[in-house]
Amino acid sequence: DPRDSEAQKLRTYLEWLTEVPWDRRTEDMSDIAAARAILDRDHGGLDTVKERVLEFLAVRKRTGSKKGAIIAFTGPPGVGKTSIASAIAEALGRKFVRLSLGGVHDESVLRGHGRTYVGSMPGEIIRQMKNAGTVNPVMLMDEVDKIGRNGAHGDPTAALLEVLDPEQNNTYRDRYLDVPYDLSEVLFIVTSNELSNIPAPLRDRMEIIEFDGYTTLEKIAIAEKHVVPQKRAQAGLKAEEAFMTKSAIRAIIEGYTMEAGVRSLREKIETLLRKISAWTETRGEPAPAIVDEKDVAKYL
Repeated sequence: DPRDSEAQKLRTYLEWLTEVPWDRRTEDMSDIAAARAILDRDHGGLDTVKERVLEFLAVRKRTGSKKGAIIAFTGPPGVGKTSIASAIAEALGRKFVRLSLGGVHDESVLRGHGRTYVGSMPGEIIRQMKNAGTVNPVMLMDEVDKIGRNGAHGDPTAALLEVLDPEQNNTYRDRYLDVPYDLSEVLFIVTSNELSNIPAPLRDRMEIIEFDGYTTLEKIAIAEKHVVPQKRAQAGLKAEEAFMTKSAIRAIIEGYTMEAGVRSLREKIETLLRKISAWTETRGEPAPAIVDEKDVAKYL
């Protein structure tokens, strides 16, 4: 009865129960060569990570298993942990959802509120499952080492234990839905900068893959293949107006950046190409055509 004070609460609850996926799933890609091509297309290096994903695919193909996995990427900022997670989803042919855990202090953010509370709602895990619309997405849990553990509303890392434990996440119970929900087919990817900041019970449930950072040669290859074409297009330049030599990229890496990843390198290349584009318009300078070390020193 719509006049009943509980009617809207009940309706919202029933809508959540029916909108969360219970049996809709995507078929995993069985073409391992195509999956490898997708991973290689967007990322240079990272061979250990790519190999692990291809092993996951190969084993599932041979066994027909539907079990998910819990993989933890750990390493310095800017080495591609978050971006390769989305490439993995594409390689598997799965939906991709992302959940940022940095600064989460309240475990009800993850597990939801009991329906006795005014304004109660499901936790972030169930909300992301609804967004994915399938029971087997790739769920990225970003910055798990920055989760807050000193709040007054429970320990969020303890709430993650049930989610990330393969032995019990097939009966995960959100406080709002209050029915067992199967998370066992989800491929969880957890990222962190500092492994020692993750509590030991949580760490034990993950398969840890370390990102060591890139060598100078790998950075040059990544810049040539991915960064320079992308940033050149953003700056409105053609390849014949600003072709960057290997020596120019090496000069930026060795003279202007100090990092394990390529985030700062990306910013410096963007700055350099933006200046070339702007100076042709504001100062009437011709585009350099070939960008070498002298141009790096001039524009940066």
